[in-house]
Parts: sequence; C-alpha cells; structure tokens
Amino acid sequence: MKKPKILVVGSFVMDQIATTSVFPREGQTVLGGEFSKAPGGKGANQAVQVARLGADTTLFGKLGQDSNAEDMLATCREAGIDVSHVVRDPTTPSGCSVIILEQKPGEDTKNRIIVLSGTNLKITKEDVAFLKDTIDQYDMVMLQLEIPMEINELVAKYAHDKGVPVMLNPAPSAPLSDELLSHLTFISPNEHEAADLTGIKIEHHGSDFNKEQAKAAAEALRNKGVKNVLITMGTAGAVLINDEGTFFSPTINSIKAVDPTAAGDSFVATFCTGICCKWTIQETLDFANCVATLTVSEKGAMPSLPTLEKVKAFNKEHSFNTPDVSMLQ
Repeated sequence: MKKPKILVVGSFVMDQIATTSVFPREGQTVLGGEFSKAPGGKGANQAVQVARLGADTTLFGKLGQDSNAEDMLATCREAGIDVSHVVRDPTTPSGCSVIILEQKPGEDTKNRIIVLSGTNLKITKEDVAFLKDTIDQYDMVMLQLEIPMEINELVAKYAHDKGVPVMLNPAPSAPLSDELLSHLTFISPNEHEAADLTGIKIEHHGSDFNKEQAKAAAEALRNKGVKNVLITMGTAGAVLINDEGTFFSPTINSIKAVDPTAAGDSFVATFCTGICCKWTIQETLDFANCVATLTVSEKGAMPSLPTLEKVKAFNKEHSFNTPDVSMLQ
C-alpha cells in the first residue's frame, strides 16, 4: 500500500522561547524563568508533523548559511523529510522568532510571538519553477503565509492546473486574492483569520460557538471557489463545511495545555494526512484533535509534535478511535 506523498512549501523559523509569570507592560522589565531554542516555522512544523505520522514528506523553503539553518535541517532529516530541494541564501539569515510564554499556576499557558522572516521572504519564482513539471507526483500540497504571497499563488496554480489538492493555512492573517482562493481545495483559518477574510465574526465561549456565523463565514469563502472550509476555534473545537454538509469535532480537554505553539500546525498537518489516507471527514477531524492535544501538552514547536505511535497510545489510553493507519506504517 502506497504511503501518502505530501509537499509542504513554507517557512523555517528557529524559535527562541522565554517563560515568564507575567507578560511585561510597556516600559516594564520582568525577570523570566527559562530560555530555550527549538526549530519551528509553520511550513517546517507542518512537514515534521506529516512525516512523524508516517507520510512521505517533501519540504521546500529557503534557509541561510548559519547554525540555525543546520539545526533546522537536521531536525527535518531526522523526521524523515526530503529536504533536497531546500534553497540556501548566503546573504540573509534564516528566519527566527521570539516566543514569550506566560505561565501562571492553575492556568493554561498563553503565548506571544514575533517572527523575523529572514530568508523565508527571499523565495523567488525561479526557486519554485521546478515544481511546474513535478508537482503532479504529490497527493497534496500544503501552503501557509510566512513566505511571499506571490509564491503561494504560483505554487497553488501549478497544483490546481495538475489536479493536485491544495491546503492553505492562512496564517499569519493577510488578504487573499480571488485567484488564489479559486485554486484552493482546502483552507484552514482560525476564527480570527476567518473574520479577517470574510468580515464575519464567529462568537464562541468555552466549548460553544455560533454555528450560523461559522456557516456564513465558510460560505463566503466557498463562494470564492474553495471547496472545503476548515475553521479552528481553540477551546470550541473545529468545524469543516463543504458540499456534503457540516462536520464538527470538539476540543479534547483531558490534558493540560503547557505550550500552545504549533497546535494549529499539528492539527492542519494531521488533517491533510488523514484526507490523503482516505479517512472520513469525521475520523480525520477527531484524529487531528488528538494530535493537537498532545502537541499542546509539551513545550516547543517541533519537539512537541507527536509520532504516530504516541498518538495511537494516547487514543488507546483514553478510549478514542484511531482510523485505519495502515497506509502510514
């Protein structure tokens, strides 16, 4: 049985993580707790999660000639990702970020993130031209918004023209052209990004959300040509709306959140993997929630992304269903 073959075109970011008991106010200096570094970036995170679940994964992006680049490539190779198409730029540093985690006793961890794009914004049309003739070898193409928009538009067109499904995770939030939307098979905004794209706010409190607002936001995007709209809503779970109907999966609250970094990346990556495995929408959403739950239970972006075996063990322990993962093993 052939493994799913997924291409991720996106960013590399070295996360620099500091913990504190309180976010500093303007002009205030506070003493922090711990400091650590961990490979990340939405593109690399999603590729690592896809690979750790067992899919055949290729990652394209751009890195500098620095130690952060070597560390990030090493982590990707260790996960089994094909990084042979990654481009190097000797004139610009690799992308990095500053992440502040606010950790208070008895409360879920909150984060604030500043991304310094570096080489991620140096990707050119010439760098991705090879994909025009090779993109049809993949079962899915995954995109995000930490690289130039014109690159996402070009890669989405290449894939669309060859009949390859495209998932866009529209983060960080930015306006999207009608042409790009028309080339997408899936889009996965959170509720804030969905509001930015459609002007429709989705209200939610705890595990409850306004279903009519979610449907209205999804239909606004579907009217632009996106066949499947997946909206993630934090504590309110996730909802997918397409021609077949509305599918909902609640958040799992059985594990305490330690670091929410990369939770969205793990969810989207798992969703794409499940779609390529031909799982049902409901199976895919529920399994993605299990993976995201495990992700927030540990600190760091890539370090927190679980393997298939870890997810299977978690599901067994909590009596959650695991779909047919034979294609991934």
